[in-house]
Amino acid sequence: MAYETEKQNAAAAAMDYVEDGMTIGLGTGSTAKFFVELLADEIADGLLVRCIETSEQTRALARSLGVPLIPFEQVDRIHLTVDGADEVGPGGVLIKGGGAALLREKIIANASDHMVVITDPSKDVAVLGAFPLPVEVTPFGYTITAKKVHEALVNSGIERPRVELRKAPQSLDLLVTDGGNHILDCHCGEIPDPARTAAYLSGVPGVVEHGLFIGIARTVIIGTETGARIIEY
Repeated sequence: MAYETEKQNAAAAAMDYVEDGMTIGLGTGSTAKFFVELLADEIADGLLVRCIETSEQTRALARSLGVPLIPFEQVDRIHLTVDGADEVGPGGVLIKGGGAALLREKIIANASDHMVVITDPSKDVAVLGAFPLPVEVTPFGYTITAKKVHEALVNSGIERPRVELRKAPQSLDLLVTDGGNHILDCHCGEIPDPARTAAYLSGVPGVVEHGLFIGIARTVIIGTETGARIIEY
């Protein structure tokens, strides 16, 4: 399908940012998977890098492909992180967390010298919010936290948001993240001021992290059927 080719081309373009000796953060999701596979091919051909994963899913993939991983506690510098996004808005503002790995993704991306986002054209939007905004919350008091998150969204300028607890795939149980938390999926429609919404959400006790990535991405690569469009910030 076309979008698979677009994702593959975005991942291939991101390989141009990889250099020998780097420590690289590996993202989570279908587009990031293509990058990990391409990186594994280069490692098999002699590329020397160390990697840190953003999720247990990515850890399993990297290990299966022979990609060398190191514990985050042993990292003193992350040169590059390559990850996908659920939406990319003006200025490189992102919504991430569809794969429930937003906390680790943000920690690693924020600690990196350079974050490259790889995606297909469907994720490139004029206004964020069509994709539900994930908010990671502690299990303790999550029902009250969900109400406070709703209030925060309204106060930040979002009209009639809807907040839902994410269920585990093919289950009635609540999803539990790699960090042991739950996810609130916030249906916003439009997020007119992402920075304002991010500030309100960060002020809610019980919110561990939210899926708005602001001022973190330095490069966005949007794959096409024939190549890729690269945007630098």
